[in-house]
Amino acid sequence: MPRGESWQYEPKWDGFRCLAYRDGDEVFLASRNGRPLARYFPDLVEKLRAAAPPRFVVDGEIVIPVDGRLSFDELSLRLHPAASRVAKLAAAHPAEFVLFDLLATPEGRQIAGHPFIERRAVLEKLFNEGAFGAGIRLSPMTRDFAQAKCWLDVAGGDVDGVVAKRLDAPYDSGGRDAMIKVKRMRTADCVVGGFRTGKNDDLVASLLLGLYDQDGKLVHVGFTSGLKREERPALTARLQKLIKPPGFDRNPPGGPSRWNRGEEKPWFPLKPALVVEVRFDHVSSDRFRHGTTLLRFRPDKKPRECGMEQLER
Repeated sequence: MPRGESWQYEPKWDGFRCLAYRDGDEVFLASRNGRPLARYFPDLVEKLRAAAPPRFVVDGEIVIPVDGRLSFDELSLRLHPAASRVAKLAAAHPAEFVLFDLLATPEGRQIAGHPFIERRAVLEKLFNEGAFGAGIRLSPMTRDFAQAKCWLDVAGGDVDGVVAKRLDAPYDSGGRDAMIKVKRMRTADCVVGGFRTGKNDDLVASLLLGLYDQDGKLVHVGFTSGLKREERPALTARLQKLIKPPGFDRNPPGGPSRWNRGEEKPWFPLKPALVVEVRFDHVSSDRFRHGTTLLRFRPDKKPRECGMEQLER
């Protein structure tokens, strides 16, 4: 994480990055890749339309609190084609917006090219004057490296890491010159409960990972890939000798589906005999949010020693 007087630090929230544009009654929400989001978050559109300023452009994070914690699963459920389903989800768990940048002022001034320290000051002034109502909040910030380090040390729940921003930089939606995202990386020892082969051959491409829960059941929690090409033939032969159903007792991975257009190959279940250590960055609903990095095999560790408590936030 960068250090110095030219940096400001903010929590990296566990949500959807979003640019919000308002011009009178017109409100447009877009992902950082330009994908329209308003149809999935009509509740947030109304909150932004109810704000005091008649026009503005802000950058922030869409989040959904559930039982006092942010739920990425609820966010993902919103990406549904049926408006009736989206409305039902919005009524049950309303979305909120965490502000962290201002690109255009209520007066219509375009300030994206101004230094971040100036944009943040204008945003804070608007927020503190009550420009935004309930469900729209301002992301906390610090210029104290020690405080930012504390945020990073406890990352893994609502906070996905820390974002360091240059105070003198103009707006940049994702460039490393203006901001650096830092995640807290952790490790876990997992049981290899299955594997998948590559799309173009029959050699192992990814290992399917499991952890034992309190009932002694092996739960599928994610995968690790990026296996070295030269090691794949020997590893495939080793795994083929361990093929034995069911592989996992709970949440087994699926086969080809309409979402992956049948491109993903079926998986092969294994006898729970191998343990690997993997590195991961985030956990959601008791599973790894992203693919993990394989660090090493652990022949010194028994599969039954690999428990779900390793994923506790």
